[in-house]
Amino acid sequence: MRGPLLLLAALGLFAVLDANSKLLSGGYHVSQVLAVRYAVLLVLLALVATVRSDALGSLRTRRPGAQLLRAAFMVGSGMGFFMSLRHLPLAEGYLVYFTAPFMLLALFRVLLKEPVPASAWGWCGVGFMGVLLALWPGLSAGGSWVAYGWGLVGSFCHAMVLVMNRSLRDEPGLGRLILWSAAPALPLLLPWAWAEWTTPPLGDALALAANGLLAGGATIALATAFRYASAPRLAPLEFTALVFAVVADVTIWGTWPSLWVWAGAAVVAFAGVMAQRPPRVA
Repeated sequence: MRGPLLLLAALGLFAVLDANSKLLSGGYHVSQVLAVRYAVLLVLLALVATVRSDALGSLRTRRPGAQLLRAAFMVGSGMGFFMSLRHLPLAEGYLVYFTAPFMLLALFRVLLKEPVPASAWGWCGVGFMGVLLALWPGLSAGGSWVAYGWGLVGSFCHAMVLVMNRSLRDEPGLGRLILWSAAPALPLLLPWAWAEWTTPPLGDALALAANGLLAGGATIALATAFRYASAPRLAPLEFTALVFAVVADVTIWGTWPSLWVWAGAAVVAFAGVMAQRPPRVA
């Protein structure tokens, strides 16, 4: 259960990250939010290296091209979800995101040549139906097509990050993961962030810095999860992000879920649990 539990931890951190980013999206440009996120990650990496360098593992990589590709998709994922949630309610933004598990299974089959059993597609379908059940009564589809487009870009990039995590599972290590995720992206984002910079008050500055901590923890948990489990097992669990979205709605925005949401969450949880069963042997 190590892989599934790590994925659930990553989804919880991403939910807090998304909620925090949505709160910040009205006052700050995406380049500033992402630049601060990566700067915080590099500062934390430097602090850990100063205190206990042996905890980081090797920083060198035998596959720099793959590491850079993962970093690019991570930037695309963060930018896509930030721009989407700026203009969409959290529920509608998450509905677009829930196309990612289907993309993930297809990409694993095409790019990594890993077998995807029919049961994985089936439980993903059940999970998606649970999401529709939860969100359908409140969906307005009134957002702009640009916002939905950004959501699809973020979802595709997220699926590609998971593919790259699986591909790079032979290169573990906290230091290598953070360094090769943040160091290539920050120099590209800084000029853009400088041009769009808005000086934040103390509370917003802390919230921007918290994004770095949340993103770092989620990135580590996500990458580690796909070293221990395959996409067919983990993809249906992606829909449990609905549960974390409900918690965020209750705790941050004070929106108590309807019976539709509870019913949909139950279907999502059922699909996630059933997807963990070992396949039958004929």
